[in-house]
Amino acid sequence: MLYLHDVWVNWFEGEENGYNICHFHEWRKDDGVELLDQVPLLKIDTLLYNYIENDLSELPQQLMDDVFQKAYLRKNHERTQLEYCFIVSDGTGILAVDTIGYNIPIRKSRLIPRQEQLVYEMLENQETAQYDFHEQSTLKSFHILSPEPHLMRGLTRKERQLKQLLFMALDQLHSSQNEAEIRYWYTEWHPEKYSEIQQMHFEEAWKQLFEETKIGWTSKHAVLCENIIKGQPFFEKLWEMEHGPKVN
Repeated sequence: MLYLHDVWVNWFEGEENGYNICHFHEWRKDDGVELLDQVPLLKIDTLLYNYIENDLSELPQQLMDDVFQKAYLRKNHERTQLEYCFIVSDGTGILAVDTIGYNIPIRKSRLIPRQEQLVYEMLENQETAQYDFHEQSTLKSFHILSPEPHLMRGLTRKERQLKQLLFMALDQLHSSQNEAEIRYWYTEWHPEKYSEIQQMHFEEAWKQLFEETKIGWTSKHAVLCENIIKGQPFFEKLWEMEHGPKVN
């Protein structure tokens, strides 16, 4: 068993999409970075790596057994044993995982660049460990609250968070089925289509608004997002976390 020592991790909890597990250059000062004193390192195949990175499904039992109680967290000069914590790589991607006692990858983190380089060197001549797992679970479905990776590609951490906030607001709009409201917001987004939008049924207007807003992220997206969430405390709090307090 290979081990990495003195590993800085920045846990992202409950993330089923790899694009939300931020790389080191997107870590923030207020993130809760921890230091792992020791953590086992496994080389796995790409299929299993993608399954762990982009899902919250059961881990192979053999993998769980292999890493059981072999990792330690260091905090205030004390070592705390972790039940199921490990680092996996397929030779390209690298991911730290802590199940916090469960059999699914609850917490995930990237590594700092220096330690990523060390992983590549350590695994260069290592055999790939083979683990049986339910491959059908890799047939993952995406939806508005779990967007496809290509919709988030090229965006910063802030832009990804705000885009997901906009999608949450659009999802809430869809559940309301309010035709006047969706026409209003679609007109805000696309004012030159005002006359056409006034003739649209709810589903058509909502679908076109979603299709037009789902690609990329611009200042126009940000304005729509900021306006659409006004008066909704939960959404406003999420906005403030990324953007600072809203201006009324």
